[in-house]
Amino acid sequence: MKKRIALLITLILVVVAPALMAKKRAKSVAMATLAGGCFWCMEPPFDKVNGVISTTSGYSGGSVKNPTYRQVSAGTTGHAEVVEVRYDPNKVSFADLIEIYWRNIDPTVKNRQFCDGGSQYRSAICYHNEEQRKVALETKKRIEEEKGWTVYTQIVEATEFYPAEEYHQDYYLKNPVRYKYYRNGCGRDKRLDQLWGSSGK
Repeated sequence: MKKRIALLITLILVVVAPALMAKKRAKSVAMATLAGGCFWCMEPPFDKVNGVISTTSGYSGGSVKNPTYRQVSAGTTGHAEVVEVRYDPNKVSFADLIEIYWRNIDPTVKNRQFCDGGSQYRSAICYHNEEQRKVALETKKRIEEEKGWTVYTQIVEATEFYPAEEYHQDYYLKNPVRYKYYRNGCGRDKRLDQLWGSSGK
């Protein structure tokens, strides 16, 4: 009998426990979908956050399936440039990510961000569940009250996400000189400093 119990315990430890742990780890991945103008510039602030697993530039919010960069940048698809942030909610909360998000966008303008104009460059928090929606709305209201701004950032339900072409992914790492030239030329950090006192780079 003791041998059977020992064998059963060993079986649980070897087979069942790893499966349960894997299931637990799978549940520890959440997603945030955020539009803040040029997606090149929205990856770096999140990549350095402990608990962020990955960032992916892409398109969302429109009606065209599998859009290309040329289509989206022309403003004919309804999509916005977004960054999909996968994160471990046990290490970083959605509320923490949203605080970072606000300080890396200009919420005071409609259908543009910095030097890029058009609805494809609108700012938006695309929520995946009710908790995310509440956090987005509460922080938006708080900013409007504290700053006295009209905040044009949309709070909308997340729709299908389409990853952007590979050359857009981690652009700031692959092409650091061009990235810095674009970012500086667009006046992004200067405007962020005016709004928040820190660019949040």
